[in-house]
Amino acid sequence: MRSLALPLMLCAHPALACDTALLLTIDVSNSIDVAEYRLQTDGMADAVLDDEVAEALIQGQVAVAVIQWSGVDRQEVSIPWRQIRSLPDVQTFAADARLMPRAFVMSDTAPGDAILFALDYMQQAPQCGREVIDISGDGTPNSGSDTRTAAREAERRGVTINGIAIESMGLAITNFFTRQVVTRDGFVITAQRHRDYPRAIREKILREVSRIFG
Repeated sequence: MRSLALPLMLCAHPALACDTALLLTIDVSNSIDVAEYRLQTDGMADAVLDDEVAEALIQGQVAVAVIQWSGVDRQEVSIPWRQIRSLPDVQTFAADARLMPRAFVMSDTAPGDAILFALDYMQQAPQCGREVIDISGDGTPNSGSDTRTAAREAERRGVTINGIAIESMGLAITNFFTRQVVTRDGFVITAQRHRDYPRAIREKILREVSRIFG
């Protein structure tokens, strides 16, 4: 990861309209162990501290929030909405993500419920040009609402869903995310095991805030 050395001009920016409301969600279901949880939170922090990602977040005045999810009625807002307008905003978000306590343990996997919860919370976001929900996970549902129905509701509301599919072997999770989780204007990034998650989330966030889709 490159060191954060953005031009000083990015530390204070004139007020601009928010380009994207970006709601990051992470899977903390029973399949995620302590080390894998830490890879997700540290990966998120390192991703936003990357020079290119940080610059795009600031230039777009992007609003960000973080939700942890697992089974039915197991969703929690871990970092409420905040707008990234300066380098200190980036650094504060990264620090909060790294120190974020795990919300749930020993719980099922219900991505459909996570999507519906995220859609409700998106209504509290600052007014932005686009609304994007990120769903990351390493398994298929074993409880909760129908995932594809939830994704269709996102499409109805004009919200994009992108995903990180964390694979242990093959592409089973990637295929599930492609068919059931992401919206028709969304995309899936595949992470080969949890150790590849930091690379995947950097690639995904940069693609989202740089307005490159497809």
